[in-house]
Amino acid sequence: MNNYLYNISSGNPRSLWPSAWSSLVEGMIRLIPAILIIDVFNTIYVSFADPATPLNITRLWISSLILIIWLLPQFISSVVAYNRSFLAAYQVSADGRIKLAEHIRKLSLGFLGSRDPAELTNMMLSDYALVEQGVSHHVPQMVSSIVFPVLAFAGLLFVNWQMAVAMFLALPLAVLIVWATDRFQEKLSKNHIEAKNVAASRLQEYLRGIREIKAHNMGGERFERLRRSFEELMRHSIRIEGLMGPILMAAIVLIRSGLPIMIFFGTYLVIDGQLTLPVFLMFLLVGVRVFEPMTVLLTSYGELRYGAFSAKRVMAIMKEKPLSGDREVPAHKDIIFDQVTFSYQDDEQVLRNISFTIPANKITALVGPSGSGKSTITKLIARFWDIQSGEIRIGEEVLSKADPEKLLRHISMVFQDVYLFKDTILNNICVGKQNATREEIEEAARKAQCHDFIMSLPQGYDTMVGEGGSTLSGGEKQRISIARALLKDADIILLDEATASLDPENEQAVQAAINALVVNKTVVIIAHRLKTIKEADQIIVLDQGQLVQQGSHDQLVEKDGVYARLWQLQQEAEGWSVQ
Repeated sequence: MNNYLYNISSGNPRSLWPSAWSSLVEGMIRLIPAILIIDVFNTIYVSFADPATPLNITRLWISSLILIIWLLPQFISSVVAYNRSFLAAYQVSADGRIKLAEHIRKLSLGFLGSRDPAELTNMMLSDYALVEQGVSHHVPQMVSSIVFPVLAFAGLLFVNWQMAVAMFLALPLAVLIVWATDRFQEKLSKNHIEAKNVAASRLQEYLRGIREIKAHNMGGERFERLRRSFEELMRHSIRIEGLMGPILMAAIVLIRSGLPIMIFFGTYLVIDGQLTLPVFLMFLLVGVRVFEPMTVLLTSYGELRYGAFSAKRVMAIMKEKPLSGDREVPAHKDIIFDQVTFSYQDDEQVLRNISFTIPANKITALVGPSGSGKSTITKLIARFWDIQSGEIRIGEEVLSKADPEKLLRHISMVFQDVYLFKDTILNNICVGKQNATREEIEEAARKAQCHDFIMSLPQGYDTMVGEGGSTLSGGEKQRISIARALLKDADIILLDEATASLDPENEQAVQAAINALVVNKTVVIIAHRLKTIKEADQIIVLDQGQLVQQGSHDQLVEKDGVYARLWQLQQEAEGWSVQ
């Protein structure tokens, strides 16, 4: 129970107290009419049982008046309970989603790479929707179904212990059935959620790859992966309903059997003279009131258990440890790789025992065949992952001890695949400096060679960008990315194939923007086209995760090695033409 409340409240069980207490108070208020009805029946019964006792009309009028007046407290308590339950549900859900998103942001890319994006999307949306349902409905129902039977049983024992025992005779067996199938329900929930994640992943793949699907005539029945995932989800949905339904129905029947058992036993006691009709009526009214919340809870038990498993999955992510470190990183210092070895997710080593220094305020180029570890080096400098052995330092500060948030303040990145948010161009430029003024943003855009094309758009800087930057060309996105980096004004610039996929006109504009960006910065640039890095202060050549050459362009061309061969191949390729 404690784990359920902890998980369903995103680690803050106290947030459930308002809805639980208001639900309990509402239930107590609803008991008053039952007590008054018993009193009315008792008043009438006493008069008819003993003709010498006159009917107490005044008492009946008072009870009737209280019943009418009591409708207002009932209404108020119901509204308060309703509002508090749903307010708590939406508050817990909103806070939880924000906390989860912030926590995921602080985790290493190694963790994110090991999880399916569709799973995280489902967790953020669907799982928290189940949390909302749990807080707004299941927690109040749980309070009612636990507290009222306990209070009723304890109170009725003093009235007539035989009737009290008869009323709850089948309850332990119903609880035993539910408890015995708990693990089974969790397994079914796990399988269903996994099927739902696979279906969501296939749907995302389908939507993102719709161009390729159309181009290769893979539409309709021929796109089997999506169809199979939906069919598998259907099978798991039927299985969880079909297998758990009869079990829960059996438990509900057992709980409801308490009322006919009590009536049967009570009838015997009334005939035998051991029980009066008013007391019998009291047990009937209390029984109906007590069994109702338990029946409702069991009816929704499947959802409750499913929601508990979803909440458990969310909390498992929240327990993942973010990158540690609390130290500040010095500005304008050398970046030192010292005997660094690194692999992704325990796969084959990407970098093997490499050592080199990237001088401060100089341009260092990383060159090598695909898969040699160039992009990995830039990601390790930004500490997207932690290395397995060796040290990476900026100045004298070891990166593994640095605060990741403080480290990233010193770094601006421009990658080949630029991602723009579905927002205005202005907000896309100032993502690295939220408090930037309009003048600063426009100045950065001018230096990045994108002010003119922005002003030609319908709303200028307030023009909305499609998701991922889909409404802009590759060159336009690239220049906006450079404007971001210029505005942030970090002392370390990481450039990963920033001009690789651009046409000559856009490449020239982007290159001019890059020239403005790298002034007085520590620059690490990855480029396959070697002519773009001829003027770099140093070139580091990688091959199969190892440093094989290091020097200037002229030095490396004169040596017989990887760089000279790559240079020769590119020179020959430039002279190639279609015959």
